[in-house]
Amino acid sequence: MGLTLAGASKVAKNDNLLIITDSENLQKCKDYLSDSEYTALTNSKKKGASQFAMPQANRTVFVQSINETDAGNKQKELMRKEGNDLLDLFKYSQIKEITIVNLAKQNCSFEILEGLVLGNYQFLKYFKNTQPKVNNLKKIKVHSSALDKKQLNTLKIITDATCAARTLVNEPLSYLTAEKLSEEFVALSKDAGIKVEVYKKKKITSLKMGGLLSVNKGSVDPPTFTIMEYKPAKPKNKKPIVLVGKGVVYDTGGLSLKPTSNSMDFMKSDMAGAAIASCSIYAIAKAKLPYHVISLIPATDNRPGGNAYVPGDVVTTYSGTNVEVLNTDAEGRMILADALHFAKKLKPELVIDFATLTGSAARAVGSLGIVYMGNSDKETKNKLEQSGYTVHERLVEFPLWDEYGEMLKSDIADLKNVGGPVAGAITAGKFLQHFTDYPWLHLDVAGPSFMHTADSYRGKNGTGIGVRLIFDFISNY
Repeated sequence: MGLTLAGASKVAKNDNLLIITDSENLQKCKDYLSDSEYTALTNSKKKGASQFAMPQANRTVFVQSINETDAGNKQKELMRKEGNDLLDLFKYSQIKEITIVNLAKQNCSFEILEGLVLGNYQFLKYFKNTQPKVNNLKKIKVHSSALDKKQLNTLKIITDATCAARTLVNEPLSYLTAEKLSEEFVALSKDAGIKVEVYKKKKITSLKMGGLLSVNKGSVDPPTFTIMEYKPAKPKNKKPIVLVGKGVVYDTGGLSLKPTSNSMDFMKSDMAGAAIASCSIYAIAKAKLPYHVISLIPATDNRPGGNAYVPGDVVTTYSGTNVEVLNTDAEGRMILADALHFAKKLKPELVIDFATLTGSAARAVGSLGIVYMGNSDKETKNKLEQSGYTVHERLVEFPLWDEYGEMLKSDIADLKNVGGPVAGAITAGKFLQHFTDYPWLHLDVAGPSFMHTADSYRGKNGTGIGVRLIFDFISNY
């Protein structure tokens, strides 16, 4: 990310400043502005401007005004977006370092910083010459009694983890094979003190993980199954919380081949669920949250080559369930079936899976929310939804009525892997439910995990959605 975040005990006279204020405390800006500059600020505010920039002899002073009519989560999201918008001002003024001073009664420093840091993210690895593209901003200092060292550390952890998830999603298959993805998990684990174990193809075969192996049959690259575990000395939960992430590093659709335009061309992002599961546990471990958490990530690419599985095949999954494959592009649920059954061994308190599973979910809510469903208790669902509003990664619950299970009945096997032309997101979730016997939630992140146009601080391409959501959820578990 290339951006340093630090506290500041005092403000130097030559520090570029970002002053956060409201109408009640606007006059305090006089400590940093001349009379004429303050007049220009008040005139700008009267015209409805929320952001103001004033070049001075040895620095530039920026002022961010807070709209007091907004409150709560709406205000937080507005401030994240305002933080992202400030980057354009900093870029225009060639600002490399900025010191933030909060004068407002309502402390929005955290959210403005969040927008600044996440908006400043770039993925420039494959440009030969990065100099014309790289962002100016390199260091942010915070002078605020309302934002202590612990909060700054938390902010750094969650933004680092979100950006790490974005990078994983942005990496192409030419680099990020299933084996390389597991190596990235090992590197993350070393940095955070997470115990990690990677099952290679021989081990996966010995366990008879038929779902994962069937999807992998068309590839020359072997699959992996990664287990990441963070267990503090005295966890508050007696049984682990298990995060399961779909790790399809590239999805052609298999023999049920996708069209290239607006479909296959961004299928490197089909492992966004794996990015959430790995980077969430990374953030949880770095922050030393007092909860026992395990992440399970089955990984492979889905290709039509070699001895690829075909529509009409019957696959025996890890649970022993026989699945009639009617669409090889419904591969995510095949590998998740093995991981969800494996989770039973862990005797979990709660299992949450993440997957870019269906176009149906994306069509239902677009990029504005996450479709979710599951059989966990209402209190857990409410807490997850509340976290969704807090970090603005909102959730919409779909039902799992018994009738949807009827759509998955096969003429020749225990289940079929698709339910038909309607309710695709739900029947996919209903398929996954078959492999669970514990409290479970399924999050379909197909809509918001990858953006084709820039979306404020979420940027373009991989968004890292889900990491901030799960971190907030576990923090308040």
